Amino acid sequence: MASTHTPGQQVQDDILKTVQTSQEAVMDWVKAWADAVQSMMPKLPAANLPFADKLPKPEEAVANAYDFAEQLLASQRKFAEDMLKATAPLLPGQAN
Repeated sequence: MASTHTPGQQVQDDILKTVQTSQEAVMDWVKAWADAVQSMMPKLPAANLPFADKLPKPEEAVANAYDFAEQLLASQRKFAEDMLKATAPLLPGQAN
């Protein structure tokens, strides 16, 4: 079966696969490190920090950051597409 990927898409796919493989390797290392550190740490009592209950959980902070980044990227994409439409008549061979 022939590939339907353009050379540019193949490069992007290769880069994404490399990033994913690297992320998996780092995640495996971090898990092993965290397990090792946890086994050596004494059990610490819970800290009573003022307003700690008002802070977002780490999972919420990550989700919020990526939700914001997604919205920002969508906004930037729309802006770039609108700019292309607005300047299209200036490109050679484009009808006015």
